[in-house]
Amino acid sequence: MFQNLYPDEDVDSAYQIDYQSYYDKGYRGILFDVDNTLVEHDQPVTLVAIELFQHLKEMGFRTCIISNNKDERVRPLAEALESDYVYKAGKPSAKGYLQGMEKMETTPETTLFVGDQIFTDIWGANRANVHSILVKQIARHEEIQIVLKRLLEKIVLIGYRRKKTAQLRSE
Repeated sequence: MFQNLYPDEDVDSAYQIDYQSYYDKGYRGILFDVDNTLVEHDQPVTLVAIELFQHLKEMGFRTCIISNNKDERVRPLAEALESDYVYKAGKPSAKGYLQGMEKMETTPETTLFVGDQIFTDIWGANRANVHSILVKQIARHEEIQIVLKRLLEKIVLIGYRRKKTAQLRSE
């Protein structure tokens, strides 16, 4: 029922993903959500994020931040991370994902997406046919509309985890 909302996989943090394994599989671009995926909501870029993006660049990845936020929020982060970016991306529309891939010169088959919200991030990545990775939110304090969405996300995640468990049992 909620299959189009399920991530391709989930991990605890964007900082715990084995990016080398994806590079080895042929992925060349990574689209990232920013707030509560890379940094806390409305906070500046961190040294950990800068180090991650430097490592990804050294590995050979192109990166692009895609956010529904305004240019004033996204641009300083993207500049500090030396990354392309798309602001007012219109997630969950595929439009922002496609713009990001165009900037990185990648295709859906060679692009990953990393984000923390199902109804914007993951749904949009799935609509753009990009491999989607759901991460846990960095901070617990969020705006009320996001808190309410998180309650609905729990319902989707129950179905996702059941499907994942069934797949593991059948292997």
